[in-house]
Amino acid sequence: MTTHQDGNAGGASATARTVSVDVVVVGAGTSGCYAAATIADAGYDVVIVERKDETEAGHIACGDALKGASDFPEAIPKSQLEPAFTNTDVDHGRFEIPQEDTVLEIPVPGELAVIDRWEYGRCLIEGANDSGVEFHYDTVVQDVLQDDSGRVTGVKAMRKGDPVTYEGDMVIDGAGALSILQDKTDLEDATFDTNVQYSQFCSAYREIIEVDEPVEWDDALVFKPTERSAGYLWYFPRTDTEINAGLGFQMNEEPMELVDDLKRDLQGRSEFKGAEVQDKLGAALPTRRPYDSAVAPGFMAVGDAAGHVNPTTGGGIAGAAYAGTYAAEQAIEAIESGRTDDEAALWEYNERVMEHFGARYAALDVYNIFTTAYDVDDLMALLAALPGEKLAEALYGGSTSIGLGLKIKMAVKSIGHLGTIRDLYQTKKAADRLLDHYQSYPSDRSGFEAWQRERDSIMDDIYEVTGAEPKY
Repeated sequence: MTTHQDGNAGGASATARTVSVDVVVVGAGTSGCYAAATIADAGYDVVIVERKDETEAGHIACGDALKGASDFPEAIPKSQLEPAFTNTDVDHGRFEIPQEDTVLEIPVPGELAVIDRWEYGRCLIEGANDSGVEFHYDTVVQDVLQDDSGRVTGVKAMRKGDPVTYEGDMVIDGAGALSILQDKTDLEDATFDTNVQYSQFCSAYREIIEVDEPVEWDDALVFKPTERSAGYLWYFPRTDTEINAGLGFQMNEEPMELVDDLKRDLQGRSEFKGAEVQDKLGAALPTRRPYDSAVAPGFMAVGDAAGHVNPTTGGGIAGAAYAGTYAAEQAIEAIESGRTDDEAALWEYNERVMEHFGARYAALDVYNIFTTAYDVDDLMALLAALPGEKLAEALYGGSTSIGLGLKIKMAVKSIGHLGTIRDLYQTKKAADRLLDHYQSYPSDRSGFEAWQRERDSIMDDIYEVTGAEPKY
């Protein structure tokens, strides 16, 4: 890593410092740490710029539930993260539906865990540091640097009150939802997805609560709908007495009073009587499809900054780890071939994301769209009629089979909601079409616009079936 200072011509005190590295990573979250560790392991100079101080870094609002807990990329192996795994006995979801006076027990495929997110963040940072990553804390990015061709060449920031310019062959944006880097970058000539709006995001708030007596559901992730269909409450047991309690809602709805709504529900649950709040935090997160493309010359986005989150559950840790790794590997290949200014040299990153989880997440987003068009009572009646294993397939797989027999059973259990059942079945068929289309993501930029046109045609059918307002 090389640095130098720029002073004025008269020899007065230095006004700015420049840090030159191979790759600049913005954000010390999951995707940023995995990207930086992968690059450092390959022998390249990389710096992570992080707006929080060293003590607070890794302290991120999160539900703390980790799907895919058995599998992490090699740059920071699972063994490095296991000290943050506080509950590995969770094995199912528990969906409470007060409107129907019922509880659904939902099997969840794969390995689950509940974590201490702050401790997990510290483990991530330690793992990246062990790989040789340099961290610059207290560093707030203010602008993006681009050359005359449009290639991103670095960022401008304030570090502990002093201006610093970071220059690199590549910049990786791991700055989270609604990243400032994307606001500051001219992406007009790139494929990078700019169809990004607040309404595609969720506002969330969570508290860490300590209770006196062990909860009975310490082996389950508890979900509960809010009074409006655009949100849900969660209770995830870090241990049998330490609970992550939270609430989120879609930003296309009228704002909820998150703290008051959560407090009201907590007060109505006997297991939380006398509970003490240990920590409070809020955040925004994407509940939308992954970015169509997350690459531009000299620039890639990862994790929340690229919509790499399951839009139905908000889970994003495992996807972020792999997105960071894929982006880093593509950055290394582009640097070694001298093609960091060529978007085509980064395209395989998009393909790997879509193949691994992006197609599935895009299909899941269809069900988010579906819920915006229906009354919460209709939706809860429908949910109560759906077998738990089918709900699990829909939530995590992007699709589920609904045969004639199941449709008849659902109709019998949901008398008065037959129209909603019909619309769900039609929506499910459209979601399957969308999943198939995403699984044929183009192998290069030349097929991208045609792929987008066909995708948008499928989305038009989805809006027509559901009656929902267009989301994109």
